[in-house]
Amino acid sequence: MGKSDYYYDDYSNEIILKQVVENCYLPTNKMLLDLINKHQGRFKVAFSISGTAIDQFKIYAPQVIESFRELADTGCVEFMAETYCHSLSFLKNEVEFKRQVELHATTIETIFGKRPTIFANTELIYSDQIGALVANMGFKAMLAEGPSHILKWRSPNYLYRNAIDSELIVLLKNNQLSDDIASRFSNSNWSGWPLTVPKYVSWLNKISKKEKIVNLFMNYEIFGEHQKSRTGIFEFLNSLPAEVYRKTDFEFLTPSEIVAKYQPVSTLNVNYPISLTDQAVDLTPWLGNELQQEAFEKLYNLSDLVHQCSDPDILKDWQYLQTSDHFYYMSTKSFPEGEVHTCFNPYNGPYEAFMNFMNVVNDFSIRLNQKVESKYSDQFNMKEIELEVL
Repeated sequence: MGKSDYYYDDYSNEIILKQVVENCYLPTNKMLLDLINKHQGRFKVAFSISGTAIDQFKIYAPQVIESFRELADTGCVEFMAETYCHSLSFLKNEVEFKRQVELHATTIETIFGKRPTIFANTELIYSDQIGALVANMGFKAMLAEGPSHILKWRSPNYLYRNAIDSELIVLLKNNQLSDDIASRFSNSNWSGWPLTVPKYVSWLNKISKKEKIVNLFMNYEIFGEHQKSRTGIFEFLNSLPAEVYRKTDFEFLTPSEIVAKYQPVSTLNVNYPISLTDQAVDLTPWLGNELQQEAFEKLYNLSDLVHQCSDPDILKDWQYLQTSDHFYYMSTKSFPEGEVHTCFNPYNGPYEAFMNFMNVVNDFSIRLNQKVESKYSDQFNMKEIELEVL
């Protein structure tokens, strides 16, 4: 601390990103573009890409941004808004949350030519209060997880209204059918294995005709990275749209098109935040132990000081320090929920992740205080000069 203000492992960032670019982003984007062309614009998808990922693409793999631009140009792809650095800022600081969402929406509009109207929060974290805040920012709809303890007897395959602001539409993820692809596709111990396209489409046909919407939401990196090419995941994706068109009454729509076409059936009450991560679908993957809570509080206690600072390096570091992965790596959750926390984790364990993060935050705090003190000192000196001139 106090010796260097550069906190990034550029080598590891580049190696990991280029691996995922080669295994997932470029081949999957090409396949989606081919599917859109093959089905003459009837095939639709939507993306939620963090600003942090976009920043990394610009540095190490600008061809990925170009491939997303090609998809955007088809008019069959929607880009949703989220927090710029995939953060948990909505839990602590409304001003910071709004700043990040505005920055992200502007970035998406600048790169892809259209401002987002649908919001997908970090890890689909949602509550009545968060939804109302998002509605106040002008978004039409928000994506959320559809856990059984919230839905009870209801189905995730409908649109719902936010409990505080009925103008906000809530689009729920179909957890079962999403995770059949994202989590269970290559699991030979799963009763549904091997998952073939005809089998998957037969499950779609078992859904009641009254249930109009099946929202499949998953980590994009399951295509070629989490589910390797050898598992047949690309063949599955490539064959799915044609089989859906042949054997079902379903069509592919973007979230905006769904909101325009269908009406919500009732109000959804979510008093406490839910997420798409782990079996508990709550905030414990990021804030479930004392390490995570202490690091989270330490970081956001600096909010007021940061908002007084205009130094670009400070603001960049502040942004990246908020990325939710930092707290995710500190998770001590036991098997099976904890297994996912090892993916791309650069640390040997949660305590190492905690110590590294806290050292960086402490160093950042020293720099931040120096910058703010210097700013006010300069302002004071300027006032003295003005008085002397007068």
